[in-house]
Amino acid sequence: MTRLYTYITTGTYYFLKKLEEQHPDECMLLMQNAETALLWHETKGATVFQSPRKYEVIHSSGQLEKKGFIACNHVPVREEGRPVFEFKFTERMKKVESFPGFTAFRLLRPLSNDTYIVMTMWRDEEAYKDWKQSSSFVESHSKALQSAESTSVFSGPSYVSVFVLEDKKEEDAD
Repeated sequence: MTRLYTYITTGTYYFLKKLEEQHPDECMLLMQNAETALLWHETKGATVFQSPRKYEVIHSSGQLEKKGFIACNHVPVREEGRPVFEFKFTERMKKVESFPGFTAFRLLRPLSNDTYIVMTMWRDEEAYKDWKQSSSFVESHSKALQSAESTSVFSGPSYVSVFVLEDKKEEDAD
Protein backbone atom coordinates (compact mmCIF):
# COMPACT_ATOMS: atom_id res chain seq x y z
CA MET A 1 0.00 0.00 0.00
CA THR A 2 1.40 3.37 -1.03
CA ARG A 3 1.01 6.08 1.57
CA LEU A 4 -0.31 9.52 0.78
CA TYR A 5 1.39 12.59 2.29
CA THR A 6 0.60 16.27 2.57
CA TYR A 7 3.46 18.77 2.66
CA ILE A 8 2.76 22.36 3.71
CA THR A 9 4.90 25.43 3.12
CA THR A 10 4.30 29.14 3.69
CA GLY A 11 5.35 32.26 1.84
CA THR A 12 3.97 35.22 0.01
CA TYR A 13 0.98 34.54 -2.20
CA TYR A 14 2.88 35.43 -5.37
CA PHE A 15 5.90 33.28 -4.52
CA LEU A 16 3.67 30.29 -3.77
CA LYS A 17 1.59 30.89 -6.90
CA LYS A 18 4.76 30.80 -9.02
CA LEU A 19 5.86 27.57 -7.29
CA GLU A 20 2.45 26.02 -7.97
CA GLU A 21 2.61 27.07 -11.63
CA GLN A 22 6.07 25.47 -11.99
CA HIS A 23 4.51 22.08 -11.08
CA PRO A 24 1.19 21.88 -12.97
CA ASP A 25 1.00 18.07 -12.74
CA GLU A 26 1.20 18.04 -8.92
CA CYS A 27 -1.85 18.15 -6.62
CA MET A 28 -1.38 21.53 -4.91
CA LEU A 29 -3.71 23.92 -3.14
CA LEU A 30 -2.87 27.59 -2.78
CA MET A 31 -4.71 28.77 0.33
CA GLN A 32 -4.86 32.24 1.81
CA ASN A 33 -6.42 34.27 4.58
CA ALA A 34 -5.77 37.75 6.00
CA GLU A 35 -2.60 36.63 7.82
CA THR A 36 -0.85 34.13 5.57
CA ALA A 37 -0.67 32.05 2.42
CA LEU A 38 0.00 28.31 2.38
CA LEU A 39 0.73 25.87 -0.38
CA TRP A 40 -0.35 22.26 0.22
CA HIS A 41 1.20 19.47 -1.82
CA GLU A 42 -0.60 16.11 -1.66
CA THR A 43 1.45 13.28 -3.14
CA LYS A 44 2.52 9.66 -2.86
CA GLY A 45 6.06 10.70 -3.80
CA ALA A 46 8.56 13.31 -2.73
CA THR A 47 7.68 16.96 -2.37
CA VAL A 48 9.06 19.85 -4.39
CA PHE A 49 9.25 22.08 -1.28
CA GLN A 50 12.59 22.94 0.37
CA SER A 51 11.60 22.56 4.05
CA PRO A 52 7.93 21.75 4.48
CA ARG A 53 5.86 20.50 7.38
CA LYS A 54 5.11 16.86 6.61
CA TYR A 55 1.93 14.91 7.41
CA GLU A 56 0.64 11.45 6.59
CA VAL A 57 -2.91 11.39 5.24
CA ILE A 58 -4.62 8.77 7.39
CA HIS A 59 -8.21 9.35 6.26
CA SER A 60 -9.54 11.14 3.23
CA SER A 61 -12.77 11.57 1.37
CA GLY A 62 -13.84 13.74 -1.53
CA GLN A 63 -11.76 15.45 -4.17
CA LEU A 64 -9.57 18.47 -3.53
CA GLU A 65 -10.74 21.42 -5.63
CA LYS A 66 -8.89 24.56 -6.76
CA LYS A 67 -11.70 26.80 -5.54
CA GLY A 68 -13.63 26.88 -2.27
CA PHE A 69 -13.32 27.38 1.48
CA ILE A 70 -11.11 25.39 3.87
CA ALA A 71 -11.28 25.00 7.63
CA CYS A 72 -8.31 23.44 9.42
CA ASN A 73 -8.68 22.30 12.99
CA HIS A 74 -5.20 22.02 14.57
CA VAL A 75 -5.38 19.48 17.39
CA PRO A 76 -2.39 18.69 19.65
CA VAL A 77 -2.62 15.04 20.74
CA ARG A 78 -0.52 13.13 23.29
CA GLU A 79 1.53 10.27 21.81
CA GLU A 80 -0.42 7.66 23.80
CA GLY A 81 -3.74 9.20 22.71
CA ARG A 82 -3.12 9.03 18.96
CA PRO A 83 -4.93 5.72 18.27
CA VAL A 84 -8.04 6.82 20.20
CA PHE A 85 -8.08 10.26 18.55
CA GLU A 86 -7.64 8.83 15.05
CA PHE A 87 -10.40 6.28 15.46
CA LYS A 88 -12.90 8.70 17.02
CA PHE A 89 -12.25 11.47 14.49
CA THR A 90 -12.50 9.14 11.51
CA GLU A 91 -15.83 7.83 12.78
CA ARG A 92 -17.10 11.33 13.53
CA MET A 93 -16.26 12.72 10.09
CA LYS A 94 -18.71 10.36 8.40
CA LYS A 95 -21.48 12.80 9.40
CA VAL A 96 -19.91 15.73 7.56
CA GLU A 97 -19.36 13.87 4.29
CA SER A 98 -23.05 13.96 3.35
CA PHE A 99 -23.62 17.57 4.41
CA PRO A 100 -24.64 19.97 1.58
CA GLY A 101 -21.67 21.98 0.29
CA PHE A 102 -19.05 19.51 1.60
CA THR A 103 -16.24 18.89 -0.89
CA ALA A 104 -13.38 17.02 0.82
CA PHE A 105 -11.91 15.91 4.13
CA ARG A 106 -8.36 15.03 5.20
CA LEU A 107 -7.13 13.80 8.58
CA LEU A 108 -3.41 14.52 8.68
CA ARG A 109 -1.10 12.79 11.17
CA PRO A 110 1.92 14.95 12.07
CA LEU A 111 5.32 13.39 11.41
CA SER A 112 7.46 15.95 13.29
CA ASN A 113 5.25 17.34 16.08
CA ASP A 114 2.09 16.49 18.05
CA THR A 115 -0.49 18.58 16.18
CA TYR A 116 -2.91 16.85 13.82
CA ILE A 117 -4.70 18.80 11.13
CA VAL A 118 -8.34 18.04 10.46
CA MET A 119 -9.12 19.70 7.13
CA THR A 120 -12.57 20.12 5.67
CA MET A 121 -13.12 21.71 2.27
CA TRP A 122 -16.39 23.41 1.38
CA ARG A 123 -18.01 24.82 -1.74
CA ASP A 124 -17.99 28.23 -0.01
CA GLU A 125 -17.94 29.89 3.41
CA GLU A 126 -21.74 29.75 3.68
CA ALA A 127 -21.73 25.94 3.43
CA TYR A 128 -19.13 25.80 6.24
CA LYS A 129 -21.19 28.15 8.42
CA ASP A 130 -24.30 26.04 7.78
CA TRP A 131 -22.39 22.94 8.94
CA LYS A 132 -21.17 24.70 12.11
CA GLN A 133 -24.76 25.70 12.96
CA SER A 134 -26.21 22.24 12.28
CA SER A 135 -27.39 19.77 14.89
CA SER A 136 -24.99 17.18 13.39
CA PHE A 137 -22.02 19.47 14.15
CA VAL A 138 -23.15 20.13 17.72
CA GLU A 139 -23.81 16.43 18.36
CA SER A 140 -20.55 15.14 16.90
CA HIS A 141 -18.40 17.77 18.63
CA SER A 142 -20.00 17.34 22.06
CA LYS A 143 -19.58 13.54 21.91
CA ALA A 144 -15.98 13.86 20.73
CA LEU A 145 -15.16 16.35 23.48
CA GLN A 146 -16.69 14.14 26.19
CA SER A 147 -14.81 11.04 25.06
CA ALA A 148 -11.53 12.94 24.58
CA GLU A 149 -11.76 14.59 27.99
CA SER A 150 -12.41 11.24 29.64
CA THR A 151 -9.24 9.81 28.10
CA SER A 152 -7.28 13.13 28.09
CA VAL A 153 -5.78 12.63 24.64
CA PHE A 154 -5.02 16.31 24.10
CA SER A 155 -1.62 17.82 24.87
CA GLY A 156 -2.85 21.42 24.49
CA PRO A 157 -5.70 23.55 23.19
CA SER A 158 -6.87 23.19 19.60
CA TYR A 159 -7.49 26.07 17.23
CA VAL A 160 -9.12 26.59 13.85
CA SER A 161 -7.71 28.46 10.85
CA VAL A 162 -9.76 29.16 7.74
CA PHE A 163 -8.63 29.81 4.18
CA VAL A 164 -10.02 30.75 0.81
CA LEU A 165 -9.03 29.03 -2.41
CA GLU A 166 -9.36 31.08 -5.54
CA ASP A 167 -8.62 29.90 -9.01
CA LYS A 168 -6.99 33.06 -10.38
CA LYS A 169 -7.06 31.68 -13.94
CA GLU A 170 -10.84 31.49 -13.71
CA GLU A 171 -11.06 35.00 -12.24
CA ASP A 172 -8.75 36.40 -14.91
CA ALA A 173 -11.02 34.98 -17.62
CA ASP A 174 -14.04 36.89 -16.29
